[in-house]
Amino acid sequence: MMLEQDMTNPEAQQLCQKLKRRPYIKQLHFISKEQALKEQTAAMGTDPSEFTGGDNPFLSSVELTLNAAYANNDSLKWISKELKNFPKISDISYQKDLIDSVNQTLTKISVGLLVLAVLLTFVSFSLINNTVRLSIYARRFSIHTMKLVGASWGFIRRPFVWNAIVIGLVAALIADLVLSGCIYALYRYEPEILTVVTWDVMLITGVAVFLFGVIITAICSHISVNKFLRMKAGELYKI
Repeated sequence: MMLEQDMTNPEAQQLCQKLKRRPYIKQLHFISKEQALKEQTAAMGTDPSEFTGGDNPFLSSVELTLNAAYANNDSLKWISKELKNFPKISDISYQKDLIDSVNQTLTKISVGLLVLAVLLTFVSFSLINNTVRLSIYARRFSIHTMKLVGASWGFIRRPFVWNAIVIGLVAALIADLVLSGCIYALYRYEPEILTVVTWDVMLITGVAVFLFGVIITAICSHISVNKFLRMKAGELYKI
């Protein structure tokens, strides 16, 4: 966001304070005319003001970083229009083609990750279901014995479900620890990873792992126990 030539630094600072209250602004950085001249002098190896009779040819500017939800051209159009209504704003510029390209790439990546997540969930459910079924299969005669002495299905099923829930919790805890270790390793390598994988995202992921760990194991255990409860004594020897 380029500021007009006659805007003073105190006026620019006041403008920045107003902009910080806008919901779409994540962070901003004010670059004064003096700072811009200093940076360009260092980059060019010569003072540009020498060619303008000692006048500073650069304008003050504000670099804006938007929140992720507003990082698309539709939002940027009305944001630019709103910013231009502030006094002494000369120009608003952003890379439209780059933003479109990035958003398209992110959409493709998101779809790919969603498909992968669905496949991994299906594989996880299958593996957990088979593991739980094998565990209950080994105790199928105990289940039948309890049924013969008059135990209700709920009474028989309860310890198996609770055992599966405990196993799911332990597995979820291990999975969260592994994920935390991976995130920490990425943070040591690239600290900016926390701008993408925020604390909110990590919290939601950790809670989701616990919920899925409990729900999947409980459902699989419930289904498997019911299967053996429905069987007659002769059928238990045929499987």
